[in-house]
Amino acid sequence: MRATTASPALFASLADDVVASGSETIAVSVPATGEPHHDLPRSSADDVRDAVSRARLAQLAWARAGFAHRRRVLLRAHDLILERGDLLLDLAQIESGKTRGQALEELYQAASVTRFNALEAPRVLKGRHVRAGVPVATATRVRYRPKGVAGVITPWNYALSLAAMDVVPALAAGCGVVQKADDHGAVTILALRRAFIEAGVPEALWAVVTGSPDEVGEALTDEVDYICFTGSTATGRKIAEKAGRRLVGCSLELGGKNAMLVLDDVDPEQAAADAAYACFSAMGQLCVSIERIYVDRRVAEPFTRALVERLSSAKIGTGLEFDADYGSLASAAQLERITGHLDEAVAKGATVLVGGKPRPDAGAWCFEPTVLTDVTPDMLAYADETFGAVASLYVVDGDAEAIVAANHSEYGLNASVLTRSPKRAQRIADALAAGSVNINEGYRGSFGSVAAPMGGVKASGLGRRNGREGLLRFVDPVTVSRATGLLQLPRTGAEFRVLSGPFILLARVLRALRIS
Repeated sequence: MRATTASPALFASLADDVVASGSETIAVSVPATGEPHHDLPRSSADDVRDAVSRARLAQLAWARAGFAHRRRVLLRAHDLILERGDLLLDLAQIESGKTRGQALEELYQAASVTRFNALEAPRVLKGRHVRAGVPVATATRVRYRPKGVAGVITPWNYALSLAAMDVVPALAAGCGVVQKADDHGAVTILALRRAFIEAGVPEALWAVVTGSPDEVGEALTDEVDYICFTGSTATGRKIAEKAGRRLVGCSLELGGKNAMLVLDDVDPEQAAADAAYACFSAMGQLCVSIERIYVDRRVAEPFTRALVERLSSAKIGTGLEFDADYGSLASAAQLERITGHLDEAVAKGATVLVGGKPRPDAGAWCFEPTVLTDVTPDMLAYADETFGAVASLYVVDGDAEAIVAANHSEYGLNASVLTRSPKRAQRIADALAAGSVNINEGYRGSFGSVAAPMGGVKASGLGRRNGREGLLRFVDPVTVSRATGLLQLPRTGAEFRVLSGPFILLARVLRALRIS
């Protein structure tokens, strides 16, 4: 492994930015060795409440500073992200175990999200005049008011990009943020935050806490004005229930059992390359990665052969260079989870086409990319989200069968269609029940489109991040209407009698002019 500027002293310095008043710490192990690597301060519920109170005060001034000021700060933060790219890549790799190429996707995403929100927030949220109920008599304008303090709960798997997708639009909209970082992604998030602080974001405006979800996560969702959560569907349901009781909004990106449809007109070699990356980027520990492959019978044999060959020859490693195709699972718990799904499936009759074994020679929690066939509904790998290193392959007869099979899931986050026919691809994309569909790609087209909304349907979540929708979730629209004094609205029965005819005429004129 090459030398890195992510020294123990830097880890300790960044950890000092966690809001924590006590002396308790959390020992964090990393995928390269499986051994404890650094300590994090452990936050308490009182620390969360203190962070929210401080963020509320900072938010008032931040909102008053206006769009132009926030734009300058965020664009400076964008530049600092790029200037510190090597360090951020190192931290993302050290904490998560992903390859440098897959960490680079995160860096690009974080920079893109920051630039997009800096430039788009003034356009999307500046307010607008709308047609008044009674033209001439009244004038109506809609403005947007920041919600206040957003709570952001970010997982370990894509800490850099997912933090940016939720935190940056909140800042651009004029909100404060208190973020619960997972222990295995906290230092990456803290390094990202430091770039924003140095760019001009007030320290109290974006606070980071760590610790137990039961204590810290609960306290956060009790205090904030809006909640962003990325994680499991089970936890997302609990957060949605709490948000509902408190009558605050939430956006939830939850689980997925994402399907790829390989149609009969593909180039098998190219399709296999696309599938291998789509399934095992970050070793499958990505909410939008593919876990189910439905391949048309007419190309099943050459596609399967090409996929097995490609994965069998892939290089697995945890170094900080661009030389590994696949990295590591993120933790011992992840290794236990995927081996549990794999062992149960094999015991019930599934066949391992490729992979299926740990690779301790490459890293403590490395595992071979694994593809199963003969997977049946009584197996966990059939319908439950595995979230790591295991995908299932099914042979289907025709497009209709593939669509029905892909949609036969409680989840609906992402889907992929591989075909040479744009028309056919679009027709199938329109039939898939998913929040995003990628054509001739696994997930990167939609995941990287920061101007487009991202989220799921069914049990895959509520709300959207990115795009206009990602900004609008952090504001409340306020309608301001005023009487112009040019025409007096009726108040008495006699006045209504006189104006009833003109009102009906006005409605008909608006209809004729097609004015909504």
